Amino acid sequence: MDKQHTNALINETSPYLLQHAHNPVQWHPWGEEALALAKEKDIPILVSIGYSACHWCHVMERESFEDETAAGYMNSHFINIKIDREERPDLDQVYMDAVQAIAGNGGWPLNVFLTPDGKPFYGGTYFPPNKAFNRPSWMDVLHAMTDLWTNRRIEAEEQADKLVDHISKSNNFAASTLGVPLTETVSFFNTDDCRLIAANLLKTADKQEGGFGSAPKFLQTYSLQYLLQHGHLYANADAIAHSELTLTKMLQGGIYDQLGGGISRYSTDNEWLAPHFEKMLYDNALFTTVLADAWQVTRNTVFEAGIRSTLGFVLAEMKAPGGGYYTALDADTEHEEGKYYVWDVAELQTLLGKDAPLFMQYYNVVEGGNWEGKNILNITKPVDELAKEFDVTTQQAQETIDRCKRLLMLERSKRVYPGIDDKIILSVNALLITSFCKAYAALQEEAYLVAAEDLVLFIEQNFDDKKGGLLHTYKNGTARILAFLDDYAYLVQAYINLQEVTGNQQYLHKAKALTEYVELYFGDEASEFYFYTQKQQQDIIVRKIDLYDGAIPSPNAVMAANLFYLSLVFNQTSWQEKGVAMISGVFNAFKKYPGSFAVWAGEYLRQTAGIKEIVLTGTKTGEELKKTLSEFIPNKVLQSSNKEEEMPLLSGKNYEEVVNLYLCENYSCGLPMQNSADLVAALKINNA
Repeated sequence: MDKQHTNALINETSPYLLQHAHNPVQWHPWGEEALALAKEKDIPILVSIGYSACHWCHVMERESFEDETAAGYMNSHFINIKIDREERPDLDQVYMDAVQAIAGNGGWPLNVFLTPDGKPFYGGTYFPPNKAFNRPSWMDVLHAMTDLWTNRRIEAEEQADKLVDHISKSNNFAASTLGVPLTETVSFFNTDDCRLIAANLLKTADKQEGGFGSAPKFLQTYSLQYLLQHGHLYANADAIAHSELTLTKMLQGGIYDQLGGGISRYSTDNEWLAPHFEKMLYDNALFTTVLADAWQVTRNTVFEAGIRSTLGFVLAEMKAPGGGYYTALDADTEHEEGKYYVWDVAELQTLLGKDAPLFMQYYNVVEGGNWEGKNILNITKPVDELAKEFDVTTQQAQETIDRCKRLLMLERSKRVYPGIDDKIILSVNALLITSFCKAYAALQEEAYLVAAEDLVLFIEQNFDDKKGGLLHTYKNGTARILAFLDDYAYLVQAYINLQEVTGNQQYLHKAKALTEYVELYFGDEASEFYFYTQKQQQDIIVRKIDLYDGAIPSPNAVMAANLFYLSLVFNQTSWQEKGVAMISGVFNAFKKYPGSFAVWAGEYLRQTAGIKEIVLTGTKTGEELKKTLSEFIPNKVLQSSNKEEEMPLLSGKNYEEVVNLYLCENYSCGLPMQNSADLVAALKINNA
C-alpha cells in the first residue's frame, strides 16, 4: 500500500473503505458532497461496491485501483465513489439490479457508471487489467464509457432511464397477489402444497454429496430448515435424510474450519472441499440455527458438536471487546486466499511426529496437496473406521486427533491472521441472537442464553437513533446510517425468540413497538409488502421491495412470520390478515421455486400445520420451560410467566407455585398439565 496517496475515504470507519484510502484513485464516500460534485462538473459517477472479505475486490484493487495510469484516468473523467455493500445494502440492491439487467449476472466488486443524478447506464463486476476471461480490460471499459458519455450522451441517458424503469417495475413482482381473505385460509393453507414444495426442493438435491444443484454450492440453510420441519411435521423421511446428509457433509468438508470451527460462505466444488475462505457472521448464525433444528429432529451428536464448534468460533474470534460481533473474517492473508487455513505434508509431519499418519489420513492430507498444492483439512471417513486401520480403539484415535488439533491451532496462531471486518451490523447481530436462543433451547447451555441477552442489551444501548428508530452499523463508539428493513425484521424475530427462552414478556412488547414503527415508515401503500428503506431516507433513486431469500433471509418473509406470531400474542387480527396477504402474494413463486423463497415457504408450512399455542404459568416454570424448549415444535407460539399479564394467552391462568402447562388453539385451552412429557403426548395426539 502506497501511503503517499490519501483520499477522502481516510475519514471513514468501514474497513473496506479504509482499505482503499491510500489508492491513487480519488475515491469519495457516498454522500451529498460527491453527488453535488458530479453535477457541478457534469461528468459521470463511477460507483465501485464491495466488502472487506471479498477476494476479487482485493484482486481488482491491486491490479487497477493501485495502478497510477488507471487511477489518473479515473480521476480525470469520473467522480469515483466507493461503497461498502454491508453499510449500504440498499444502494447495492439497486445497482446490482442494474448490472444484472445489463450483464445477466452480478457479484462483487460491482462497478457501475452513473449519470450525475445517480442513474446507472452501464456496469459489470470484476474487470481484469488486460483483456481476459472473455472480459474487456478495465482501461477498455473506462475509455468506452468516456466515449459514450462524451459523444453519445443522449443514448447513455436513455439507457439510464430504461434501467431505472426496469428496477422500479421489479417491485411489481407481487402483482400476482392472491389476496386471500381470512375466511378462505383453510383452503389456501393446505398440506398438498407443502408436500409439493418439499418435492420441488428435493428435485435439485445432490443425493451423493448433499446440497442442491452443482458447484458453486451455497449453504441454503432455509431450504434445509424447510425440509427438516416438513419431515418432522408430515413424516417425510427423505426430507429429513437430505438435510442430515447435507449438514454432515458440510461439517466434514473443507468449507468448515476443522481446527477452529466456523463455516465459509460457499464451496467452489460439489464435495464441499474448497471454499472461498471468507467467514461471514451471518452464515455462521444461520448455520447454527439450522444445526439446532437438525439436532432436535435427529439427536445426531454430529450436530450438537457442530453447534458448539460454530458458536465457539463466533464467541472466540468474532466478538468485539466492548460488545457486539464483527461482520466477517477475510479470505486472504498476505495476498493469498486461504493461506491461514491450509497445510502441507512436511509441515504436519514435523509438527505432529508419530501422530501425523493417523491425523493426515483422517483429514485427507496428501502429498502434493488436495487444493492448489496445499491441503485443506476435511474428513473422509469415520473415526471408528480409522481406528481399525491403525489398530487402536476409537477413543484412542479421537484423543490423537484432538491432541493434534490443539497443536495445530497453536501453530496456526503464529501465522498472519485474516483481516477482520470490525464494524458491527445490527441485522447480522440480531440473527446471531436468534441462533443463540435456538442453540440454548436445543442444548440447554446457559452460556448461549447469557450471550443472547448481553447482545440484545448492547444493541439497545448503541443502535438507538434517539427518534424512535434504529441505526444500521456501529464502530468506535458511534452508530450511523438509518436502519433498513432487515435490521428491524431480524430484531423483532430476536425479541420473539428471547421471550420464548426467558419468559420475559417485555421482549414481546418491544417486538410490538418495532413492528408498529415498521408499519409506519416502511409500508407500501400500493402493496402488502414493505420497502427495504424507510421513507425518511432520500438518497436513493428507487425504494426496493426485497422478497427473495439471498445470503440473508428476505426481510419481508421474516416480517410476515413476525406478524403472524405477534397477531396471536396480542390478538391483533389486522396483522394476521397482512401476514396472509404477504404470503399469498409470493405463493406462486415459492411453490415453484422454493430454493429462492424458502423462508416464505417455511412460514406457509407452519401456518398449514396449525400453530400450537403453549403456555406455562406458575412461580417455578424454569425446569419445565427448559424441557419444553428442548422439544422440536416448529409450529408453536410459546409464552411463559410467573405472574398474570394483560395478554390473551396469559390472562385467566393459574399462577400458584405449581407449574401449569396449557396446550391451546385459537385461545381455547385444554386442562392444565404439570409436566412437559404430558404436553408432548398431547401434541402427538393433537397432530394425529
